[in-house]
Parts: sequence; C-alpha cells; structure tokens
Amino acid sequence: MIMDCAIYRKGVRDDVQGDLSDALDSAREVGDAFMWIGLHEPTTEEFDQVAGELQLHPLAIEDAVNAHQRPKLERYGDTLFVVVKTLNYVDASSDIEVGEIMLFVGKDFVITVRHGEGAPLKAVRQRLEADKELLHHGPSAVLYTVLDEIVDRYGAIAHEVEIDIIELERRVFSTQRTTVTENIYELKREVLEFRGAEDPLVPVLQDIVKGRVSVAPGTTEYFRDVLDHLLRVDEQVDSHNELLTNVLNAHLAQVGMQQNEDMRKISAWAAILAVPTLVTGAYGMNFTHMPGLTEWWGYPAAVVAIVGICATLYRWFRKSGWL
Repeated sequence: MIMDCAIYRKGVRDDVQGDLSDALDSAREVGDAFMWIGLHEPTTEEFDQVAGELQLHPLAIEDAVNAHQRPKLERYGDTLFVVVKTLNYVDASSDIEVGEIMLFVGKDFVITVRHGEGAPLKAVRQRLEADKELLHHGPSAVLYTVLDEIVDRYGAIAHEVEIDIIELERRVFSTQRTTVTENIYELKREVLEFRGAEDPLVPVLQDIVKGRVSVAPGTTEYFRDVLDHLLRVDEQVDSHNELLTNVLNAHLAQVGMQQNEDMRKISAWAAILAVPTLVTGAYGMNFTHMPGLTEWWGYPAAVVAIVGICATLYRWFRKSGWL
C-alpha cells in the first residue's frame, strides 16, 4: 500500500492530491521538483499503478515485489535500483529481525518499497523535510538519508550485540557451571545474519563515493560519511564474529577441563571404595584358614585397616588435587 506520497519543490513539501500521473507531470513541468512515493509490501497490482507511470524495468519491479534480495545497486536506464537490508534488534530474545528497503531513484522521482516491520521511513521523511538545504539536492538526498538512517541503526545494533557477547563471556568464565553453547551458536548465527546485511552494502557505497554511480553534485561527501560509518560497523561485526568463535573455544575448553576434573574425582573415589570392597570381598569367601578369622581382634583390625588405608588415600588425593 502507499504509505506516503508528496512532491518537493525547493525544499518544500506539497502533498499529492488525486492521480499520480497528473502529480508527476506537474513536478516535471516545474523542473526543479521531484516526487517521493513510499510503499509498504505492495502487491503486484498495487505496484503496477506506480511502475507504469514511471516506466520501471520489469526485473526491478519483480525484485521489489518479491523481496529477499541481496543488498545491491543496479542501473536500469536513467533509474538507479538500490536494495538495502534493514535490521531490528529484539531486546527480549536478542534476535535480529531482517527486512528490506528497495529504492528506485530517478531524475525527478524516488520510490521506496519497504518489506518487514522494521525501519519505518516516516522518521526519515520528517528528518529530510526539516533540512531544506539537503532536500534541495533532490532524489539523491532521499537516497542518502535512507542509507544514513539504516547504517546508524546498524551501529546501534552492533552495540547491543557487543553487550550480549560480554554477558556470554561473563557466564563462560563464571564459577557456576552453565551450559551456554547453544546461546553462543544462536548469537553467532545472528551476527552472521547481521554481516550478510551490512557487508554487501560496502561496495554499493564505494561505487557512489568513487563516482562510478552518478549522484547529485554536492552529495558525494554525504555518502562518504555514511561509508565511513558503515566500514566502522563492518569492522565491529568482524570482531564480534571472531570474538564469539574465541568464546566458544574457551567454553569448550572449560567443558573439557570440567569433565577431566570430574573423571579425576570419580577415579579417586573409586580407588578409595576399592579398599573396603577388596578386604570384605576377600574375607567373604569363607575360607577356613584366614588371618584373624577366629581371633577376637580380627574384625576390629580389619575395620581399622580399611579406615586407615582409605584415610591415607583420601589425604593423598586431596594433596594431589584430585579431590
């Protein structure tokens, strides 16, 4: 559905009333105006109403309607088609929800197609409308503002992921025994999903900054700033992925050490319990001629011997760190 539609002339918003074709013709007649149409999960029929007027490429239309595309930048004639992944961090579960925004950027129009509930563009539009100087740059200003907002959100989510990793480290190195292997794998999967969203966006911005894709004069510096922020996020995500691998290895090493410690304790107690088992087992065979079997001191001597040997073994195992 169409979430918002407006024409911008000299940094001033003018709401579109009536037919989109007439509004677009009006914007083109003025010459220094452009139309911005915002869509949310449109159907093919809904998008055809817009695409037909702007003569968008069928392949780009298919991508915009079906979604599930990698971040990319493609040129179809005079129109840029940009796909960006949006991310939303869920505090309750530490999950990262992924959505998409597709942008069609032409000389006198911008179409934003949003999939998913994350990253609504209302705040982006309000921010841009409040900056008339930036809005004078036309459709390129919309592309910059959307990318800047998304990359800023990437940075905030990278910070949340860092907090989750610190919490996992605390649990791994805690004196209490906790099983966090599943939590580490879940967070690692989220980080890899994060990386799949932000990493392919780097070459897109590099193409714009290096002039391989033309934008409005004076906006290249804005895109360079977004690229700097994105590269910082990219480094953070790589560090998070490597750190999670190290945390997992440390946890597995601790699990192995705990298992070895348990085995030493089990072996020590088994050795101690083997003493009374051996003595009582030998005297339980009921042979006639056995030392002390018919003497009054036989039973007390056997008990004292068992206790003495067990106590000696216990002290030795304690001293060696097995108990």
